[in-house]
Amino acid sequence: MYATIWSLLPPLIAIILALVTKEVYSALFIGILAGGLMWSGFGFEGTITHVFNDGIVASLSDSYNVGILVFLVILGILVSLMTRTGGSAAFGRWASKHIKTRIGTQLATMLLGILIFVDDYFNCLTVGSVMKPITDKHQVSRAKLAYLIDATAAPVCIIAPISSWAAAVSGFAQDGGFSLFISAIPYNFYALLTLVMMVTLIVSKFDFGPMKKYEDGAIKNNDPLFGMKNLVEQVNEGTNEKGIVLDLVFPVVLLIISCVVGMIYTGGFFGGETLINAFSNADASVGLMLGSAFTLFVTIIYYLFRRVLSFKKMMACIPEGFKSMVSAILILTLAWTLKAMTDSLGAKEFIAGVVETSAGGFQSLLPAIIFAIAVGMSFATGTSWGTFGILIPITISVFPVDSAIGVICVSACMAGAVCGDHCSPISDTTIMSSAGADCDHVIHVSTQLPYALTCAAVSFVTYIFAGFIRNAVIVLPIGIVLMVGTVFCLKRYLSK
Repeated sequence: MYATIWSLLPPLIAIILALVTKEVYSALFIGILAGGLMWSGFGFEGTITHVFNDGIVASLSDSYNVGILVFLVILGILVSLMTRTGGSAAFGRWASKHIKTRIGTQLATMLLGILIFVDDYFNCLTVGSVMKPITDKHQVSRAKLAYLIDATAAPVCIIAPISSWAAAVSGFAQDGGFSLFISAIPYNFYALLTLVMMVTLIVSKFDFGPMKKYEDGAIKNNDPLFGMKNLVEQVNEGTNEKGIVLDLVFPVVLLIISCVVGMIYTGGFFGGETLINAFSNADASVGLMLGSAFTLFVTIIYYLFRRVLSFKKMMACIPEGFKSMVSAILILTLAWTLKAMTDSLGAKEFIAGVVETSAGGFQSLLPAIIFAIAVGMSFATGTSWGTFGILIPITISVFPVDSAIGVICVSACMAGAVCGDHCSPISDTTIMSSAGADCDHVIHVSTQLPYALTCAAVSFVTYIFAGFIRNAVIVLPIGIVLMVGTVFCLKRYLSK
């Protein structure tokens, strides 16, 4: 079964079970168990040791993963502090005076997501905590909020030159590096068309698929938690009337600055490296952890100085913030373990063989083919960075990076990986978007999937054009017209 199509079976089992049963914990664990059974040849002892020692324990002892978990916990604590001090409520009151419509609220959420382009993890949780009070006031469903967060996380990071994603791609594409990343941005059709689709959906007041049910329910019942009230616990107690807008804005701005400084610190910026090289060499996990820890320390001092909350009440926010992230931490741990099972079965080697086999012919169709392969791989494994690491070096070995087709194919790898990551229920950014919006995870996946697949279909067609035309100035406008036209055709057809 090693390095065969069977290596993709465990994640597929987990994904199908999660979508069918609408229960993600057992679905992930059954997928992990299937991977352990396949790896051990269906032996009891081998399965148990592989699942727990090589899977769960190894995932939780990985320093990168631990850094992300610490970052998650600290963000949970910060959100709890901002809520308890009344900062979130004060910002909601201020925003309600300036943002008076559902369209304005959704566009503001999207804009904030675009502005926080440094890292997708940071984006998911920060946008959710800041915009939740405002979207709730304007009856935007938590499912729609989760989609807006998720669609401005990875898709924005992959076209932002200064981001942890740019650094990752530059590392995987050592022959072209940062210049290749810049050249590939105009051809990253999935990321660019996702933004176009979001604006079109918001402005046209159109929703379809399962999302329509939750949006209609939120509007008619004045309930953003429509359909998931029993699934999501919302803590509103203890809000402080002394809170002001600065009590939310100060920690968020400080968090952005601290995380950027933390990332370039890990990349050697203060040791003499240039800013671009520092981002290229940055360790996102350590940088985000250090930045968030510094922010938490300074925020506590700031709140003490403001006398908006007692020290005892602030310390009570630590376990409260931790508890709010338990669900996300558990799902992330299981998703990382599932990835370890998939890796041990040789999924990377199988996908690499498929790409190398198909690279010989169909050159003009290759961008679309690579995009489809990257979507499937990223969806099944739940990791876009893992997909970059496998497909980009293979693509570069087939086509020179100074050729137009080489740049387009590398961009197709990046776009497909982000698309699969955007769709997958076992993706860490999908999980954290659910956590950031306080939305049930399976509901977020099921409502987002039709939107992501629609954009993926248009992107696939656009890559077919790109394989023949090979000029972004011509192809990108074609893709935008196709995307807008598709949304309006769907609206006209579904409204009959």
